[in-house]
Amino acid sequence: MKSLISFVILLFAALTHALSSAGDRLLVVLEDVAEKQLYSKFLADLEGRGFQVNYETPKTDGLSLFHLGEKSYDHVLFLPTRSKGLGPNLTPKILLDFINADGNILLALSASQPAPTSIVSLLLELDIHLPTDRQGLVVDHFNYDESSSPEKHDVLLLPAPGPLRGDVRDFFSPASPSGELLAFPNGMGQTLGSGALLTPILRSPPTAYSYNPKEQTEVVDDLFASGAQLSLVSAVQARNSARFTVIGSAEMLSDKWFDAKVKKVGEKKEVGTINREFAKRVSAWTFKEIGVLRVNWIEHHLNEVGQSNASNPKIYRIKNDVTYSISLSEYSWDKYIPFTVPESDELQLEFSMLSPFHRLKLNPVISSEDSTTYSVSFKLPDQHGIFNFKVNHKRPFYTNVEEKVTVSVRHFAHDEWPRSFVISGAWPWIAGIAATVTGWLGFCGLWLYSRPATGAESKKTQ
Repeated sequence: MKSLISFVILLFAALTHALSSAGDRLLVVLEDVAEKQLYSKFLADLEGRGFQVNYETPKTDGLSLFHLGEKSYDHVLFLPTRSKGLGPNLTPKILLDFINADGNILLALSASQPAPTSIVSLLLELDIHLPTDRQGLVVDHFNYDESSSPEKHDVLLLPAPGPLRGDVRDFFSPASPSGELLAFPNGMGQTLGSGALLTPILRSPPTAYSYNPKEQTEVVDDLFASGAQLSLVSAVQARNSARFTVIGSAEMLSDKWFDAKVKKVGEKKEVGTINREFAKRVSAWTFKEIGVLRVNWIEHHLNEVGQSNASNPKIYRIKNDVTYSISLSEYSWDKYIPFTVPESDELQLEFSMLSPFHRLKLNPVISSEDSTTYSVSFKLPDQHGIFNFKVNHKRPFYTNVEEKVTVSVRHFAHDEWPRSFVISGAWPWIAGIAATVTGWLGFCGLWLYSRPATGAESKKTQ
């Protein structure tokens, strides 16, 4: 019976492990529950990956992201709504509290419907800016689909986004062996502030711009933004590693564009779209199915011959040789795998008091099926006090790793100093002392054993 219960527990743990690392409770907020048919393939992919999806509208009675102070859902997906606001249960403060409670949000906008005021206020808190009238359309007269937007040019055809820079892993670029493109129809662009937590996933081409579609003039004078200023898909990862993603085109998640054939202006043949795979990767990152780092264990110890090299001592001595090791894993879809640092990046250790005394590269030494151990050996500085072993690894699209271990570093004890005859610099002083002692003993010997002349003694006696 006990073995059966253990088997059931292990099976349940395995099923739970096969979901997102942050939980499987997903709330989808949309104008009408019937509209989920427009995104049936995208939502079916989410359910197929193990998410328990609940569909609600902003007007639903009893809708709440929290219950008794705890999250009711792990993730929230917002699809376009026609409501000006989202009601008292989805205010900007509640949404920020949800993010601060490690909740993840995926927001899909559309140029055909103004963004709700709650969403606009929330985006402003995150330093993401929309057009002032809460509505804007991105067009590109050089990168559009000839078949679906021959006049408005509002269906942008873009290649896969690619890596942000050389030292950042690319999570969002699907394979396109036949030249497939990413369709971005009827989208609303955003501009990002200078915050370190903001990262663009997909930027607009240099020839794209955003304007108010209500303006019917032939010449657009008032542009919201253009070129690289426009971010089409944006990501925010908070300091607690909660994730918030903005997709400027909800239509790119619809069934129509998952299987569409598109023809870029100036091209001769039609190609498929990579919207389905791109949507899968963006949602997986937002809901913490990829890009999640875990610290398995940390160890530091003396690395000296003849010493007790016990793990994680509380106190060291200045100039000790020590070794620091940390084990890291990366969550990828349904399991943990060894974490590998990109070639142009480094995982670093700081040994610091108020400021770092050492900043050292951690090198991989051991790799197993689900983890990699990074280690470095170094000599402690000639400074006593309270020090920290600190690993502060913050990179775009990875959860933050911030581990700190505090230790004391003492002076040499009275019996730990090296003898003077071992120090070569002391040899002249030792020789001087020896010469002084030898000269003094010689002088004393001469004084004690020297006798005066006998003639002088007899004269004194008479």
